[in-house]
Amino acid sequence: MTQPVRVECENGVARVILDRPEVNNALNEALVDSLSSTFVTLAADESVSTVIVMGSGKSLCSGADVDWMRRGGMLNRDQSIDELMTLGRMMEALDRMPQTTIARVHGPIYGGGIGLVAACDIAFGTPESTFCFSEVRLGITPGMLNPFVLRAIGKRNARRYFQSAEVFDAQEAWRIGLLHEIVEAEQLDGRIDRLLKQLRAAAPKARAIAKLLPSRLADRPINETLLSDIAVLIADVRALPEGQEGLSAFLEKRRAAWS
Repeated sequence: MTQPVRVECENGVARVILDRPEVNNALNEALVDSLSSTFVTLAADESVSTVIVMGSGKSLCSGADVDWMRRGGMLNRDQSIDELMTLGRMMEALDRMPQTTIARVHGPIYGGGIGLVAACDIAFGTPESTFCFSEVRLGITPGMLNPFVLRAIGKRNARRYFQSAEVFDAQEAWRIGLLHEIVEAEQLDGRIDRLLKQLRAAAPKARAIAKLLPSRLADRPINETLLSDIAVLIADVRALPEGQEGLSAFLEKRRAAWS
């Protein structure tokens, strides 16, 4: 049986490839389970510093498989909750990865597919990409993607698109914060390669800590407690081997070891 996810690792970069092109990589139980185990395994792999989430075929991910959702609706309540939690835990596993995560976005991205994009740190998409929270058309509502999407696009935009189920384009996805950049399809891989080159100049463990800062510091009042917490964190980071190596390399006008 063909595996629904392929992983290609090279030079510290893991490409996680959703591989159900015949259904535009729609999420079903097998794909969700495979993605979950892949993200957990890669998160523990210190040889990997960057993870690219991408899809084979015409789309990164067209959302949840409708037949899978229909079957889920026939489960008893506890079974339905358990199944939904597997989807939420998969997105949480992606969100919590210590590595820098990049979404390579192309094609129609619906529902849970948008959740994958929003759970990544960086998202580049093609001008032809389209997006839709289509759940209300099916008599349901956007589900486990909520925490990740709300963080990316904000409550006001979510209230509009969750209710209207409008299809919106890449330009709108960029405007509301879902995409960081729009890149022509033939230039997408080259743009990601340039970002990878930039990332290689940064220390992997320092990147992992920097990734946590926005979530830890957002919405906290600026006061002595906050400033003290930051000072303690940065003092500890500077004393780590990466911090010592990076500062020494700068002063000695040489590349740091991780470069």
